[in-house]
Amino acid sequence: QVQLVESGGGLVQPGGSLRLSCAVSGGIFSINSMGWYRQAPGSARDLVATITSGNSTLYADSVKGRFTISRDNAKNTLYLQMNSLKPEDTAVYYCNAAASILGIDYWGQGTQVTVSS
Repeated sequence: QVQLVESGGGLVQPGGSLRLSCAVSGGIFSINSMGWYRQAPGSARDLVATITSGNSTLYADSVKGRFTISRDNAKNTLYLQMNSLKPEDTAVYYCNAAASILGIDYWGQGTQVTVSS
């Protein structure tokens, strides 16, 4: 069983930066890709960025050039560096781990990011 615990959210002014972390434990061998998703009030949960076990990355158009996804395998941690934040980036951010062979998606509990002056 994979457990994901996010941290690093908070309140930041427009133009500021935050770094989200996702600590991964349990069943790591089954994970083939990880990612960040976000959900604003009244909206669906949308993909922000993903990274595969081979370090291939994918970003939503709205965050390209501002956000960077990375992973530290030694620390079993996934990161999302968010720069030049905008009010429309305000959402709950969720960490995801996909074990495609098993057909299972794991989710963290989410961390709130609020961009406001």
